[in-house]
Amino acid sequence: MIGELSGDRVVFDKDASLELPYYGRKKGNMLLFSLEEAAYLMEHKKISVGFKNKELSVDEFIKTSSGISDNFELKYIVYKDLRARGYFVQPSATDFRVYPRGGRPNETPAKYFMYVISERRPIGLSELLKGVISAENVRKQMILSIVDEESDTTYYEIKSAKLCGGKNGFSARKKTATLLHDRVIVWDSDFSFELDSNGFFGKFIDENRLQLSLVESAFLLKNEFIKIVDLNDKEIGLNEFIRLASKIEGDFSIKFDVYEDIRNKGLIAKTGFKFGSHFRVYEDISETKSHSKYLVHAVSPEHIFLLPEMSRAIRLSQTVKKRMLFAYKKDGGIRYMEVGRVKM
Repeated sequence: MIGELSGDRVVFDKDASLELPYYGRKKGNMLLFSLEEAAYLMEHKKISVGFKNKELSVDEFIKTSSGISDNFELKYIVYKDLRARGYFVQPSATDFRVYPRGGRPNETPAKYFMYVISERRPIGLSELLKGVISAENVRKQMILSIVDEESDTTYYEIKSAKLCGGKNGFSARKKTATLLHDRVIVWDSDFSFELDSNGFFGKFIDENRLQLSLVESAFLLKNEFIKIVDLNDKEIGLNEFIRLASKIEGDFSIKFDVYEDIRNKGLIAKTGFKFGSHFRVYEDISETKSHSKYLVHAVSPEHIFLLPEMSRAIRLSQTVKKRMLFAYKKDGGIRYMEVGRVKM
């Protein structure tokens, strides 16, 4: 069968669908193939393609298609990989619709909305969220296909996440703590043990004294569980403490908003520095002697992801058997986006 390259499609007579079911889309008396479909079928010697009164070789078609579509090479790499794995693939506004193994176009609903991107191109949080919303609105899974410089493809599922914990029943007597540069010290030993055992706040620096992080301190101060003073025993109010903390940590404001949301949901958040994220999160205090369930990193709504950095974070989270969440502010609240590597 010989088709004709026209714009960014290869055009056949509609009767071609009898010989190539599940490929192309009918439009009037024509059957339209995407560039990726056509290249794949040409490589498998199922079709031939003409252009300007000349029949193209596979190499010529790929070169011509690369000049027509900026992202052709990447999409074709992913298309071939998915077909080799046994998936039927069709083009869509999200690069591809992918059907479950054993499923076929016009017979089975698509399972995935797939986006193709180079490892070299940064991608914004807003762009990812737009894809997540589009997929979840029609009950599909969003998959980000990242093609590296050696043309290997890694697949990541991106979805909305909800955090649910136990009841946040922590209460304590109000005691004084001191801000020492970039951390807060609780001097009273009984109060220190109370904060640790009832709420898993802070870390002991000796047998009696407890050190609190800045976000823990701000949370306890806002909820009137502690009073914070400076080195001259002058009391520091919440707004002043947040101002001072923001000078120490440039991202303190968003970190504190996320920490507060996690705590208010009844979960326990501790530093995730060893894992390259802001927090490691436990579902309740009974789990704090074992392994945390989540790693949570707070980002601004304008955040731009560098894909190698994202890949490292996700790889590490899965190595230590945790779910990687990115937290951001939207509509006055905190939302969570989960990213995890998947095997297609």
